[in-house]
Amino acid sequence: MIQRIQSLYLLIAAIFVVVLFFVPLAGLSGKEGNLYLVYLSGVVSEGSLNGAANQKSWPLLIYTCLVLVLLVWTIFRYGNRAIQLRLSYIAILLLIGLTALIYYYVWNSQNSLGGIYSLKIYFSFPLVSAVFVYLAVKGIAKDEKLIKSIDRIR
Repeated sequence: MIQRIQSLYLLIAAIFVVVLFFVPLAGLSGKEGNLYLVYLSGVVSEGSLNGAANQKSWPLLIYTCLVLVLLVWTIFRYGNRAIQLRLSYIAILLLIGLTALIYYYVWNSQNSLGGIYSLKIYFSFPLVSAVFVYLAVKGIAKDEKLIKSIDRIR
């Protein structure tokens, strides 16, 4: 049943992860006063028109794609609640890991550019996604409890 509330929570979590591909996660100012923006694809000069990255970030981009695929796959595993529950727990761990990886990447870029960083609100989107996946876990557990109680009555 794709119309269950936990499927909606998982869809919202996936939307938050998709937004990460298009928004800056942090701003950096270099030693010389240059301004940079940190995206999933890498560090980009703020004034560049073509968006050429100064530093590439392939592991971060691949990890985010992996999390997104896992979330979408979890949505379509609605027929087997036990597997959906396990995949949701894995997704929560991966989303927390994504937040840590993003922070590490911003911190590492700040050290290499020799400036300071300021995190954007979009930095918290993986944690918000983890909260929505947690709400989905609660809904899946509630459905599982309901099914077990109905089986007991029969």
